[in-house]
Amino acid sequence: MRLVRYDQVKSKIIEVRQQKVILDSDVAEIYGVETKQINQAIKRNIAKFPRGYLIDLTSEEWGQLKSQFVTSKKGGKIKLPTAFTECSHIICA
Repeated sequence: MRLVRYDQVKSKIIEVRQQKVILDSDVAEIYGVETKQINQAIKRNIAKFPRGYLIDLTSEEWGQLKSQFVTSKKGGKIKLPTAFTECSHIICA
């Protein structure tokens, strides 16, 4: 397993629904895989994710986020992103 340093993640943290999150595409970039691989892993292992750990962005949320990105790297996505919250070790409300 490859270790990920905080400085690799820090710049990718954004706020959605008053929660700090990281998008599926950024998780994929950090681990050097394609976004679809991250999403396939989620689907295959959904029971391993505590309630509240994953949120699916709405079209409106994604539109607002895209307008904040300087580059259009994420602009061409067709599937709405999944965001990972900070609730990795607890059950979120």
